[in-house]
Amino acid sequence: MDNAHCGTTWSEQNGGRVKVDVVIIGAGAAGLMCAIAAGERGRRVLLVDHANKAGKKILMSGGGRCNFTNLGVTPDHYLSANPHFSKSALARYTPGDFIALVEEHRIAYHEKELGQLFCDDSSKQIVRMLLDECAAAGVTVETRCGVQAVRKTPQGFSLTTTRGEVNAESLVVASGGLSIPSMGASGLGYELARQFGHNVLATRPGLVPLTLSGKHQEHYRDLAGVALPVVQASVGKQSFRAALLFTHRGISGPSVLQISSYWQPGDDLRIDLLPDQDAAIWLTQQRLARPVAELKTVLADRLPKRLAQRLCEQWFESRPMRQYREAELVEIGGQINAWSVTASGTEGYRTAEVTLGGVDTDELSSSSMQSKRVPGLYFIGEVVDVTGWLGGYNFQWAWASGQAAGEVA
Repeated sequence: MDNAHCGTTWSEQNGGRVKVDVVIIGAGAAGLMCAIAAGERGRRVLLVDHANKAGKKILMSGGGRCNFTNLGVTPDHYLSANPHFSKSALARYTPGDFIALVEEHRIAYHEKELGQLFCDDSSKQIVRMLLDECAAAGVTVETRCGVQAVRKTPQGFSLTTTRGEVNAESLVVASGGLSIPSMGASGLGYELARQFGHNVLATRPGLVPLTLSGKHQEHYRDLAGVALPVVQASVGKQSFRAALLFTHRGISGPSVLQISSYWQPGDDLRIDLLPDQDAAIWLTQQRLARPVAELKTVLADRLPKRLAQRLCEQWFESRPMRQYREAELVEIGGQINAWSVTASGTEGYRTAEVTLGGVDTDELSSSSMQSKRVPGLYFIGEVVDVTGWLGGYNFQWAWASGQAAGEVA
């Protein structure tokens, strides 16, 4: 899906120099939304991106069906050094607002689970919708256009790009984070923030599989592909209840991706393998009901067989249930309900869905996303220190923050 306006006009305009009202760096979810909002106000908007097409992260999201929002969005679903920062934008552009746009374009969608909304057909429909809205608002979209330098001018900003020079009154940085570099992610947004005197909080991968090492990896390595439909993963007081998947390098699945945003090296990660059951009581009942059955056989009634066998090989010593004292079953049950996993790290930005940290929100207006340091400069989307949970929350932040900036830029 190559985009319109792909670069034949620049060299024809004033020797490669273009003057617009608003230039937006990054044609992802936030950048496209901002462009639409600004264009609808009659602003002359130029959207530039070094990638070969707009909305690449949208296209690959949700298994190609784009989990475009979540019905249950609240500020509590976001991580930030300032947990109150996201409130204004999220309140003014809601999931219902984006759903109305989707319905206006007659895109069929469904709720998968936990308020997560997906396209029935393809994420290409969302990108097409946004590009059509850009076209209707008079926005020029230039892909394959890298930004080489940015400087402040008395009139606004001057950008040196691979297509020529751009001058604009307002500059919106929507260049995303560091996650999935194979999709073209870069640290450009953070570099620009620092250039203009902004503090950038430490970044790290979020919504990412966790890795194991040494004996911890050896215990689980050959369980790769084994899945549990429901576990509860916890770090401190934060927990998530969803599926878990063993991988060749560690653990993944929605529960692990969610908790990874809260986990840091050295943190105690615990997995409740039977979150709907007090395992100690259940095992005690099984000892009475099935005295000759071995522990591994009993556990395999509730857990994948390979996992049940591994637990018994490494930790529990499987024998007939009648041979266990009640205190032993209580101890085993306690471990099943709070299985300790020693993670060594994450899979990194290569597979991370988001980047935690980013441009410090203390230096941005929560209502407009404008810099408090440099008038006319805005930061939106993932480049800002606001990171959502898995399940459509990050897209909603992109729509809301993009709309907030587009209404005033």
